[in-house]
Formats: sequence, structure tokens, C-alpha cells
Amino acid sequence: MSTQRHKTSNPYEDKFGYSRAVRKGPFIFVSGTTSIDTSSGKVLYPESAYEQTLKIFSEIVLAIEALGGEKDGEGVGRALKEVFGEVAPAATMVFGLGFVNPDMRVEIEADAVVL
Repeated sequence: MSTQRHKTSNPYEDKFGYSRAVRKGPFIFVSGTTSIDTSSGKVLYPESAYEQTLKIFSEIVLAIEALGGEKDGEGVGRALKEVFGEVAPAATMVFGLGFVNPDMRVEIEADAVVL
């Protein structure tokens, strides 16, 4: 089973020696993703966790698609709503730790399975 890697021009990937995402078989693992302008290396939206989160989700989708996955946000959202109704599912949030850049407000990791 081969391993595929997806790299971007995010400067932290080269600095710390990792790939944005790795695919092994049907499994895609997306590294912790932050809101970085890959051309300048600057953090985008340093005052807004909301805007950083939107940018991060966009980068995660691009990484998954680059490795043969596809976005099915509508299906996922519909299933989530059917299963949980108005109750939000559990999530992990860590506070008090620092990022490699103090302007970063959010970092998200993701895993996907290609069926």
C-alpha cells in the first residue's frame, strides 16, 4: 500500500519537516492547520477566530481533495443534524497553550476516509 503526501507552500511545513496531509490506502490524515497566507507566511485574521476557522476548513478541504477525497459537507451536515438534532456533539478545545505564532487563534486537525 503506497503512501501519498500533500505539501503546500506553508513555511511551517518545511521548517518543521511535515506534510499538510498524508494518505495511506483510503485514510487521509490532515496535519494541524492554521490560518496562514502561504505566499507571505503571515497569519491571516489575527483578531478573528471565526475568520481563521473558515480559512482552516478551506485548507483542509483542499488537502483532502488533493489526495483524492471529496467534500461532502452537505451529507455530513445533514447526518449530523439527523443524529444530534439541536444538541452539538462533543469537541476538544485546549486553552492556555501557545501556537508557533501568537496571532494564531485556531488550529484544526482532520482525518478522512475515501470510500
